[in-house]
Amino acid sequence: MTEGPTVSDFDPRALLAASRLGVLATIKADGLPQLSPVMPFYDPATGLLHVSMTEGRAKTANLRRDPRAALEVTSEDGRSWATAEGPVELVGPGTDPQGPEVQALVDYYRAAAGEHPDWDEYRATMVADKRVLMTMTVARVYGQSIG
Repeated sequence: MTEGPTVSDFDPRALLAASRLGVLATIKADGLPQLSPVMPFYDPATGLLHVSMTEGRAKTANLRRDPRAALEVTSEDGRSWATAEGPVELVGPGTDPQGPEVQALVDYYRAAAGEHPDWDEYRATMVADKRVLMTMTVARVYGQSIG
């Protein structure tokens, strides 16, 4: 029987890189956390974590006011978790489907999911939906595995 990783083998960055569902914590104006479910993409080679979000939502407004965030992911069995913290930058929303703001979202999609079947449609949707790309420079990662 093959055993899972031991606590000493646990790498929270590997869990962060493998996860496509997490909870993003931003800071509300009153100082309390605001939590949002998101679909993150973490690139361990660059130390950057990306999330696509919509302009006008609470998390976007919070990050424009205070550009710090934390993101928590959990393993499918719930026995491991990892948290990334760091400063963020927001790009977008773009108004030109061929503009740099939308290109940043295209680059994010390619890295996270591969090729899209219709890039023109994707670009138009990013503009229409007022999508914004959050990029976190991961300053700290921590977590635990209950092995």
